[in-house]
Formats: sequence, C-alpha cells, structure tokens
Amino acid sequence: MLLKWLAPILLAPATAARKPWSYPARDGKSRSPSDSEAQTIHLKQELFKETLDALRVMQDAYFQPWVGTWPKAIDWTAAVMGSHISGALVSLSRGLDEEHDNYRATENMISFYFTHLISFYFGQNALSLRHQAYDDMLWVVLNWLDTVQFISEYSHSRSSALQNNTTSSIRAAVDEALRNPAWYGNQWVPAFAHRARIFWELASQGWDETLCGGGMFWNPRLGPYKNAITNELFISASASMYQFFPGDRNTSPYSSGHVESPNTDGGEQEEWQPHDPMFLAAAVKGYRWLLESNMTNSQGLFADGFHMSNYPGNNTKCDRRDEAVFTYNQGVILTGQRELFKAIGSWRYIQEGHQLIQNVIRATGWDLARNEPVDDIDHIQPGELPPWHGLGRAGVLEEMCDASGRCSQNSHTFKGIWMHHFTAFCAPLEMIAAAGDVVGDEDDDDKLTHSQACQRYLPWIRHNAFAAMRTRDSEGKFGMWWTVGLLNITVDNLQFDPHSQPECPGEFTALLCDPLFFGKKEGDPGDDDKAGEVLYPGDGDGSDNLASQQKPMGTRRSDGLLRKKRQSRVVADDKPANVGSSSDPNERFRGRTVETQGGGLAVLRALWELLNQHVE
Repeated sequence: MLLKWLAPILLAPATAARKPWSYPARDGKSRSPSDSEAQTIHLKQELFKETLDALRVMQDAYFQPWVGTWPKAIDWTAAVMGSHISGALVSLSRGLDEEHDNYRATENMISFYFTHLISFYFGQNALSLRHQAYDDMLWVVLNWLDTVQFISEYSHSRSSALQNNTTSSIRAAVDEALRNPAWYGNQWVPAFAHRARIFWELASQGWDETLCGGGMFWNPRLGPYKNAITNELFISASASMYQFFPGDRNTSPYSSGHVESPNTDGGEQEEWQPHDPMFLAAAVKGYRWLLESNMTNSQGLFADGFHMSNYPGNNTKCDRRDEAVFTYNQGVILTGQRELFKAIGSWRYIQEGHQLIQNVIRATGWDLARNEPVDDIDHIQPGELPPWHGLGRAGVLEEMCDASGRCSQNSHTFKGIWMHHFTAFCAPLEMIAAAGDVVGDEDDDDKLTHSQACQRYLPWIRHNAFAAMRTRDSEGKFGMWWTVGLLNITVDNLQFDPHSQPECPGEFTALLCDPLFFGKKEGDPGDDDKAGEVLYPGDGDGSDNLASQQKPMGTRRSDGLLRKKRQSRVVADDKPANVGSSSDPNERFRGRTVETQGGGLAVLRALWELLNQHVE
C-alpha cells in the first residue's frame, strides 16, 4: 500500500477553494462551474476548446513548417516544444468526437499537427545537438519517444474506430477495402526511434563513476558538474527507452557505435531490440545514485547540482551543492518514476513521485488539505506580492526570475516541462510490465489510491491554469509569470520587500534576488556592464540567462568554452527591455515566447486530463 503520507490528503474533506474557479473567457466574462453534470460537461468542453486554441496559437504564431522548427526557439527548447505537441495530440485524439460524422474532421486535425512533427524531424538541428551538452541530447530522446507514444496510441484508437465504423450502404465493399488499421504515421516510427536511440547512445557517455560515486556529467567539454536535470533526464529517457523504444535496425547515417551489445560478444551493436534490459539497468542505476546524492534541500526539492571543491586535485566527492531551485528539476524525474514502476512493479517509485509533487505544491504556498493558498491573498494591496515559499507564491508555480522579468530563454520553458511530466505521471496506472507480464491484480487498491491522490491535486492545477490563462494577451499568447494573472500587478505598482523575495541560494543567482535590480530598464543610471558581470562577465547586457541552470565551477570570463556554448544557445530574439509602454509585467524583456506558450498549453492539458479521469 502507499505510504501513510497520503492518508491526511485523501481523508481530508474536499473543501472548495475560497474562491470558486472561474473560467476566464476571451470576452472578459467569467464562467463558474456548478456541481451539476451538465455544467461539468460544459466545463470540459470549454477547457478542451481553450487547450486546442493554445495549440493553435503556438503553431500559428511561432512555428514555420517550411523551416521545420520554431525559429526563435533554441535547440533544446525546440525539442521540448516537440514533446508538448506530441502530448497535446494525445489529449486531442482522446477529446475529439470519434463518431462517424466527425471522423474526417478528427483525422484532418490530428494529421495537420502531426505533419508539423514530421517537418520538425527534418528541421531539428540534429548535427549541432550531437556536440552539445548531455542534457540537450536527452531532451531529443524524450522528444521522439513522446512522438512514438502518440503514434502508438492514436493508431490503436483509430483502428478501433475504423473497425466499429460499419455501413450498410452500397459503399460497404469499398469502405471495407479502403479500411486500413495501420495509420500512416506508423511509417515514421523507425526514423523517430532511430533518432531517439542515437541520442541516448551519445548521452550515455556522460555517465561517470570516477567522481562523486557515479552520476551524469552535464557537459563533456567543461569542468565536472553533476546536476539534477541531466541525471533526471537520463533516468527518464532510459526508462522510456525500455518501455517505448520499438527497436532499431538502422546503423546509419550517424551511429556512434560506442555501446557494446549485451547480446553479442562485443563490438558495435547492429540491431537494437525493444525492452532491452540495458536501458532499464541504466535507469535503475541512475535513480539509485540520484537519491543517494544528497541533491534535495530541506523542503524536499532538488537543488540544481553539485560542483567539486579543490578540483583538479585529490577530491573526488561532490561537496559543493548549488542551492538554486527550478521547477523543471522537480518534474522530469516523474516520468522516470512512473516508467520504473511499470517496468519493475515497485510502489516506491510511485510513492516517491507523489511525495515530490506534494513538496512542490507546498513550496508554492498552497494548502492541500484546505485546497487554498496558505496566505490571505484576498486582502493584499495592488502590486503587493505574497511571501515566497520556495517555488512560488499564492499557490502558483513560479521561477525565481519571474518577478524581475529577467528570465532566460531556458527559464521560459521550465514550468511547461513540470506540467508535461506531471501529466504523464498522473495518467491512470497500468499494472502491465513492458514485456506484457501482469504485475498483480491484488494492487488494484494502490492503483485507485494513486488516481485519488492525483485528483486531490486538481484544485491546485485548476488554480494555476486560471492564473496562467489570465496572462494571455489579445492574441491568445501566454505570459511567463503566471502569478500576475491571479493578482492585481502591473509594472507601475509592483512592490518588493525582503519577505516577498526568494532567498539568494548562492553566488550564481544573487542578481535575481536583488530588489534594486527588479524592473530596472536597460540604460538606467547605474545599469552598466558590471550588472552583467555578476553572472556572465563579458556578455555585455546581463539580461539573458541570469541564472544559468547548468553551470560549471569557476568564473565565466575565464571560460571561453562556456561563453561559446551560451552564444550558440541564445536565439536572435533580442527584444529590447520593457517593450513598448505596456504596464503588463509579462511584456518586459523577452516578453511572450514560444516557450511561454508551451507552458500555457501544458498546464491546460494537465487540467483537462485530470478532469477527464473518472475515479470512483
């Protein structure tokens, strides 16, 4: 059975939040759901439309099919956008009516966005990514495995729909002849699987046991830094390879050939089989190291990573932890935990996943027992910020950089990543291992407990979706700082005090915690190159990537390799500070981006999926 920490949540009365969730419509009016079945159905329909609209805006405004990418994304964030599209297509295929009259419209909608994924396969900068950091490579693995999962699910549902789609008309014989259960997307599975395999193989070279007792290095060309995100990605990618990789017979054109086949006497593996135990062993080994690495802080949240003091030297231990906390570091591991459970059948993975989710929710200032923020946000003054709780405020997920508006392009992606992996984790559990063996029907109570626990997160997800939707502009584009959608905050009335700001976790993120820096415009008195030197000496403006999410030890100025890598990751999206005269805090600096749109899509999808789970 699940651990006792679930009991107080599941047994607590399901009280509604202080303010009932109001669905923000484009016309400015609000719609409050009632308990009636009709209202629930209407709510799901409206939410589905809003999710579809978020997808439409993301692709219409940011994707260019003839280029095959989101031009203003950087390589790794584009891979994440690919995962968002695949996830959205899974939800879209579940939500669209599969009645015969609507079948063609459904197929057209799915195929339309699927062609964007095909286009992205060719537009993805695969050659460059082969030489980037290990975490960049692993985002690619998850990107294409997510797509393979979508193809598998949609092909199955489409086949069922076609088999049930009979006709008594004269066209029966023709319909039967044309009926083909194999959806055309299946022909792309070998290519997508091959890319996933190649990048897993390349990234696996980052595993090292000479320092820190194991773990993945972040970057092969920089000083040793073993961080949470690279190791979480390795765990989730390896577990997903074990579960979803369909095999690969293709050894060209870019095989690295460094991994020896476990099924031969050595040498390059010529054919990769599905459910290879090598992938599962890698995931288990990575998970064990991560949990034993002391990577979590007093709130149970993953810190950014470990440096090594006195390196190079005799020290081989990770003894200098970077205390910066980011949302995505708490999310990616959830996919690994779910897939390890499915492969092994041990409930500890599910238990530890729920514990992490609850740690995150508490760190936003949300009371799970009462389903409301811990702080009284009804009586705060315009522009006043509630206290910071470690990963947000007022019950809303937030990055340290959100209030300043100085978030990097990396940070713009983080909350969407958390929501994507949360959605994967909270899907109904299947007690079937990858090889097809039933783990055990006696654990049905635990499966139900898992679903019930995920349902208890629904008010918090709804709270965040409400805040995120309120950040949309007139074009339907989501902002980065979701808290703005909940509170009466403008650029002009935004107030700062020590109690409302994150504690500065270390030297690399100190600039984000300086209230004197918040809201400062480029060119203001005192805003010179020294402001940028706190984190990125020599970069000139200090406005981009103020809190590097993966950083080696040492100064930035002396590390030409880092500067070169950073320049390769920053896209030509140099929107000047404080665009226009808008009082909208989400128009500051980078403004709204494809990455923030991906975050909005992900939180709406998370809410829609939870609402559609039926738990008795």
